[in-house]
Amino acid sequence: MSEYDFSAPRLFVAVPVRANEAIALDKAQGNYLGNVLRLGDGDAVLIFNGNDGEWLARVGRHGRKVGHLIPERQVRSQPETPDVIYFFAPLKHARIDYMVQKAVEMGVGTLAPVLTRRTQVSRVNLERMEANAIEAAEQCGILAVPSVREPVRLADAVAQLEPGRLLVFCDEGAPMADCIAALASIPKDRMAQGIAVLIGPEGGFDETERTLLLAHPNTLQLSLGPRILRADTAAVAALAVVQAVLGDWRAA
Repeated sequence: MSEYDFSAPRLFVAVPVRANEAIALDKAQGNYLGNVLRLGDGDAVLIFNGNDGEWLARVGRHGRKVGHLIPERQVRSQPETPDVIYFFAPLKHARIDYMVQKAVEMGVGTLAPVLTRRTQVSRVNLERMEANAIEAAEQCGILAVPSVREPVRLADAVAQLEPGRLLVFCDEGAPMADCIAALASIPKDRMAQGIAVLIGPEGGFDETERTLLLAHPNTLQLSLGPRILRADTAAVAALAVVQAVLGDWRAA
């Protein structure tokens, strides 16, 4: 099996991975491998846990059921977790599922819900967010699974930001400007502690929140173009331009 065979079955395991140390599977994982994928004894699976890289493992059956995996060898080393925090106002179920999945694909290291004045959803199912993040990582060959934070108020999130972390504030009320040029003009010392990207709720930010964000010393107010984007669309657009100009889409 090629070590970059992303079409191969991939499974997240929430335990340390060591060569030849059996990993017990829960009922859902065993059912997925045995009944959905119909893997047999000794078939290959790629596994990862967000810490130990990616491993080639072999299926072990207990009778008719897939019961465990045996890791054989590491095929990809563990990369650093992307130093990108994604702040977002929570959305309703299907749309937050989509947004989380796309944020993971776009290379976010931390998913951080924030509560704003116009946030429409106050309760966040963190377990569901984590499950969606893991599923996206499994499907897309990602090894660094983002961490998921508890929701906090916007003012608290801003107050807790490191002084050397650039806050990219995507604001529907910002003056129209070339967002690529604006990002490209940021000196490296303003990103010494990474990047945070903020997308607000469907109703946008109010003036009190806008004043708070612009008062933060390391904020870049960014327009995402002439059209009003839905929050989940804005997430993909913002993360794409940030990764293209400042992030890991650039050539090494």
